[in-house]
Amino acid sequence: MNYFNLPISTNVSRFIPKNAFDAFTNAKQKKKFAETIEKITWLNKLLKETINLAGKEIIEIHIIEIKLKEEIYSKDLLDIIDKSIPHHTIFILSFKDSILLHTSKKHQHLLGQDICIIDWSFATQWFLANENKYQLNLKISLDFVYADFCSQLSNYTQEQKDITKIIEHDKNIKGLKKQIADLKKAIKVEKQFNKKVALNIDLSAKNKAYCMLFNIT
Repeated sequence: MNYFNLPISTNVSRFIPKNAFDAFTNAKQKKKFAETIEKITWLNKLLKETINLAGKEIIEIHIIEIKLKEEIYSKDLLDIIDKSIPHHTIFILSFKDSILLHTSKKHQHLLGQDICIIDWSFATQWFLANENKYQLNLKISLDFVYADFCSQLSNYTQEQKDITKIIEHDKNIKGLKKQIADLKKAIKVEKQFNKKVALNIDLSAKNKAYCMLFNIT
């Protein structure tokens, strides 16, 4: 399936065996690979030769589909695969008719070319594959293509696609989400009226800050 309506020139359609990542896993992780993953397929490769776009920081973007045996988001397994690939990769997790998109900004380890360091990860929720919620806008440069895609995953609406600012935006969103969830839990169990009022005031402020990140009034 061509999830992003990419040009034929980008097609790879190559099966990747799960044991290709054995060098990066321990026994427990190998077992989880076998129990969780049904099939891994390298779908597309975006680079100057396939889409006539170059990049300064992003040289290639790979699209990999991982068919799962159950609808589960295992970031730890994705990180193992992602760290072993020297290029930025967009993962499509699929289970039946649903998919989840995941990608990580990363850089190569200074002491070796065979492993990368993940700087920050972006991910969607599960959604129906035919909804076409996210696009790869093939224009300007590969740096733009990747930053623009990350901005979609993070709901970053600024016109200037700066990956550093997009990561900062996503960190703020996730941080506020956690603080809001923690405050809601604290309010439920708090017995003292004055403390509950203070928590609600804090919650209101956090909700307002969260809404401002999405330009919600």
